Amino acid sequence: MRVQVEVLGPVEEPYHRILAEHTLGLQLRAGSMEVGVQRSAMSRLTFEKGEMGLCPRDSEGWVGCSDVERLILTISNNALKAATDGASDNVDLRHVPSLLDQRLAALMAAVNEERVAGFPSGQLFLDSVEQAIATILVDGYAVRHRPAHKYRGGLGPARLRKIRQFVHANIEEEFSLKEMAHSVGLSAAYFSQMFRKSTGESPRQFVLRQRIERSKEMLRTEEGRVLDIAIACGFKTQQHFARVFRELCRATPTEYREEFVTRPSGHTIEDAAHRSRLAPAPFGRL
Repeated sequence: MRVQVEVLGPVEEPYHRILAEHTLGLQLRAGSMEVGVQRSAMSRLTFEKGEMGLCPRDSEGWVGCSDVERLILTISNNALKAATDGASDNVDLRHVPSLLDQRLAALMAAVNEERVAGFPSGQLFLDSVEQAIATILVDGYAVRHRPAHKYRGGLGPARLRKIRQFVHANIEEEFSLKEMAHSVGLSAAYFSQMFRKSTGESPRQFVLRQRIERSKEMLRTEEGRVLDIAIACGFKTQQHFARVFRELCRATPTEYREEFVTRPSGHTIEDAAHRSRLAPAPFGRL
């Protein structure tokens, strides 16, 4: 999935435009745009901040003077194909110029927040969002598609063990949802659904928990800088590490380290009250 901000302004002459891929647009501010199927029959459309639109692959038209700033998400055909479990080589979507979908709005808002922050969550976050968007688009906005297959059960113990080994071996690196799925020989969409059935959480949530668990071990046994520990556990910035750590552990990394300072007796400060306060918290908007 490509993420970009598109700014359209005044032009001397209208120009013809063809979209090569499926795109979702989110208006970042109110504005207007001259558009038309023919150059001789263009009209001006106005947009409010927060409005969304879906343009399918191969959409074309004429664009004139505009005053538009919007977030554009390009959804790959591979993601759409994976959402059909490979049933279709190409997925055709409907043109929806005014899209009202709370699920897509929440996902696009999350991507925009990630963009503004400098993409601290990495590629796995974008892959997970793209797959969630692709599933929604296939279910609700495809021209024709096979009904979503209802899966039962989940991943077997051997595959779950391989996933855990893969994550631990690459905990310092950035990796994608596709790479996780490939490690156990599955498509990204199928892997995502089966993993949630098996563990009750998404692959990204699992990876974050594993990274936080590794950081807790390092905070208890090493005296390195918090920044170094964050990087060693796969976080791009100390700020992102601290935010995720606080959401999961209800304490900052520094507070956690202080709580587990070893006393001369060899025992650690880990009474019931501390365990309650430092117990893992449910995932919020990580």
